[in-house]
Amino acid sequence: MPQYWYFAHDSCYDYIMISEQLHTRLLENLSTAILLLDDQLHLSHINAAAEILLGLSGNRHIGQPIKKLLMAADSTVVTLQETLASGRPHTQREAILTTSSGSKIVKTTVDYTITPIEDIPGSALIVEIQPIDRLLRISREETLFSAQESTHALLKGMAHEIKNPLGGLRGAAQLLERELIDDNLKEYTQVIISEADRLRNLVDRMLGPAKPQSLSTINIHEVLERVRQLTEADAGDRISIIRDYDPSIPDFLADPERLIQAALNITCNAVQALQTKPDDGAKPKITISSRVIRQFTIGGHNHKLVCRIDIRDNGPGIPNDIQDKVFIPMVSGHASNSGLGLSIAQSIVNQHHGLIAFSSDVGDTCFSIFLPLHVSG
Repeated sequence: MPQYWYFAHDSCYDYIMISEQLHTRLLENLSTAILLLDDQLHLSHINAAAEILLGLSGNRHIGQPIKKLLMAADSTVVTLQETLASGRPHTQREAILTTSSGSKIVKTTVDYTITPIEDIPGSALIVEIQPIDRLLRISREETLFSAQESTHALLKGMAHEIKNPLGGLRGAAQLLERELIDDNLKEYTQVIISEADRLRNLVDRMLGPAKPQSLSTINIHEVLERVRQLTEADAGDRISIIRDYDPSIPDFLADPERLIQAALNITCNAVQALQTKPDDGAKPKITISSRVIRQFTIGGHNHKLVCRIDIRDNGPGIPNDIQDKVFIPMVSGHASNSGLGLSIAQSIVNQHHGLIAFSSDVGDTCFSIFLPLHVSG
């Protein structure tokens, strides 16, 4: 035992006091989020990393039951009780911890480990929490990039196999039309020619923009204002469009016409979704917001500055069965939709070394466009 544990008087009390101080200092200097709970599952200590992660304050919440601190925490409480009773550590993967910070609800995906302890006075369990939201996001982004590349390669192969015979059919129909004397029969060759053209145009749209990018220094809010104007012209007064822009976003190099097309494809989808919004008393609305994010990873590459554009609607949400396929061409939740808009938007943003991600629940669907800020000059 280290020498500083020995005292001439009140040695037991001094040992407990110094032991508590040492444990507290050690926990406060850890970057891992730590909660200490007593045998009643009341919070006995929370370190600074956990306060930041969960949006809680130790001064306010010490002594409160964990069930009161974590929302919808029944399964977590059961796990804590079982660990306390068994005396064996337990690790939970990809759990969602929900806390309330003022009027804001904070949801965090974490791995956590619960370990019974005996050597910290007033505490029976230590909970180590490791946030994995960022790791999961990077994994999803890599999957999206991989899927997009695979889809584009498949479409290029299909385009070659489809467009060659279409050209032959169209040419044969034109030659046949020249030989026909009866003008009424030419109506049928015109059908062949027009349908061949339609299929060729469809394949071209599936492949996305074919022309090289025309880069120039742009202000992203000029792009978003153009998108807002076009969306308002389409939606009229039926839908409210709310703007929430960050004026600090610097100008950067991009192709403005293509970014307008990408964002417009998303807002058009939102307008279409809001047409099926149930009458819950809330007016249909689309919110377009912009923010700067620092040190953000896209597809495995870290960028110092990234522009994030959120296009959010309060519609019925994307059906669960197609959420993992929304960026695949021809996949749509609406019968009247071609299913190409989101695929083309993703392709355009990928060409800018960015990415589109989304989250969707009933009443809250948000598509987020992430664009690296390669600032000109």
